[in-house]
Amino acid sequence: MKILQNDGQVIECPEDEVTHVVRHSAAHIMAQAIARLYPGADFAYGPATDNGFYYDVDLPEGVKVSEDDFAAIEAEMKKIVKENLKFTTFELTRDEAVKLMKERGEKYKVEHIGDLADDARITFYQQGDYIDMCVGPHICYTKALKAFKLTGVSGAYWKGDKNNKMLTRINGTAFATKDELDEHLRLIEEAKKRDHRKIGREMDLFMMRDEAPGFPFFLPNGMVLKNTLLDYWREIHHDAGYVEISTPMIMNKQLWKTSGHWDHYKDNMYSTIIDDEEYCVKPMNCPGGVLVYAAKPHSYRELPIRAGEIGLVHRHEMRGALHGLFRVRCFNQDDAHLFVRPDQLTDEIVGVVNLIDSVYQKFGFKYHVELSTRPEDSMGSDEDWERAEQGLKTALEQLGMDYELNEGDGAFYGPKIDFHLEDSLGRTWQCGTVQLDFQMPINFDLDYVDADGEKKRPIMLHRVCFGSIERFIGILIEHFAGKFPTWLAPVQVDVLPVSEKSREYARGVAEKLDAAGIRVKLDERDEKIGYKIREARSIDRVPYMLILGEKEVEAGNISVRDRTNETVPMDVDAFVEQLKAEIAERR
Repeated sequence: MKILQNDGQVIECPEDEVTHVVRHSAAHIMAQAIARLYPGADFAYGPATDNGFYYDVDLPEGVKVSEDDFAAIEAEMKKIVKENLKFTTFELTRDEAVKLMKERGEKYKVEHIGDLADDARITFYQQGDYIDMCVGPHICYTKALKAFKLTGVSGAYWKGDKNNKMLTRINGTAFATKDELDEHLRLIEEAKKRDHRKIGREMDLFMMRDEAPGFPFFLPNGMVLKNTLLDYWREIHHDAGYVEISTPMIMNKQLWKTSGHWDHYKDNMYSTIIDDEEYCVKPMNCPGGVLVYAAKPHSYRELPIRAGEIGLVHRHEMRGALHGLFRVRCFNQDDAHLFVRPDQLTDEIVGVVNLIDSVYQKFGFKYHVELSTRPEDSMGSDEDWERAEQGLKTALEQLGMDYELNEGDGAFYGPKIDFHLEDSLGRTWQCGTVQLDFQMPINFDLDYVDADGEKKRPIMLHRVCFGSIERFIGILIEHFAGKFPTWLAPVQVDVLPVSEKSREYARGVAEKLDAAGIRVKLDERDEKIGYKIREARSIDRVPYMLILGEKEVEAGNISVRDRTNETVPMDVDAFVEQLKAEIAERR
């Protein structure tokens, strides 16, 4: 595909940039359609994104756009595509650019020009009568936009600042081909079916209430799922040489000032007054872990110390940003803090990466790794940051692991390795992380006595596998569409008597399963067996159903139906042993 750069050159678009250029051009074509349909509309920002594109629009007084209007906007976009308008580009001086935008009534573009660096080039793209300030590149003719769809509408503050005017954000997506768009829309529909909020209600896993926005309630089935995950977490951490600790949820403000969190994170923290002193509800577990380490002297022989904590943390999120289990105000973080000697650093990072890798393999997740470096808002010396970043690079290289460099996205106290897992729909989620920290040991004056009898400073590693347990559960719900592996399933077997005549036998089978430690549900309702089967499959989403009628009672066996919908006769004891092995091995 040919594209037009802002210097006027037409080049062949690099393959990995095609989708981005198509989406960026679609945003301009959508804006042109909106300008035609709603004269007087004023345009703010309109970028391409990882999932599509959007434009923030200040619509004329009294005009509102809803999804009901999408058909008309898309029709106008198709008309513009059919007109095959040519994209052209030009550059203006700052004064000329301001003059042009004022003449066209583009007050947001005028303000944007004022935000640009003094030496910034100010370039424009035009198709037909539509002109937009933009760095490009773009398609050469509107006819090159072959596959697009508008996907949503919402409010958005100008520049993301709640003190500014609320604009209308219109979202869409676009692809180079119709087949790509069709596949994308199919995945969107599949994602709606897998929405963890919907499945969570159906399976009685969790609930949200207006009385506690952003604070999830876990129901009995959800607690089974959550505790099963935590049992697995404790087992693998015990095997990896970790100890478990628990630290207070509320600690005084001075602690958070010493750790650096107050200066960098106070807007996301809850606080309260106790005994006339300000205390904070912890948003992270790390300062508590530091206090545990500092509680007594340590010898070099004790290191590394690997201390894990499943700590309940609270962080203030804007109400509009809350989203099921994915964005909440309180959650359990599966933290661990490692205190290591410099000579142990690489091996400990390698051990953490291998542990996280084993967890993601258990759930069938693919993932990629990013190395995030020093942000602008950071603490510590250049020398410490250079040592920390090199330590992480060395570990990744020793593992032979490919990684992407994510400049400036580290934590304020140190660089980090982030794990971005990919679910069954191809979506990525940042969950696991390893963060290297030279700063907190300095802030809290941590030390250990080395072999030479001198006090030395330990290096601190922060790491999580699941991240937020609640968010990870939401990801698992959507990844598996609620059809969890048997070892995780809240209900592992539904026992379904066909009629009253097999009910007593079904009770005996259910009792045998329960005695074997298998999570079983006995459905004794006076419903037809077809209804019970459909509900077990689509609501409980159980791995196994035992369908028990007069034939099974007479034979003294069971009919087992798994998720393939095949039904086979089995001996009860043989089924119990087979299932116990499947659960124990976490297949």
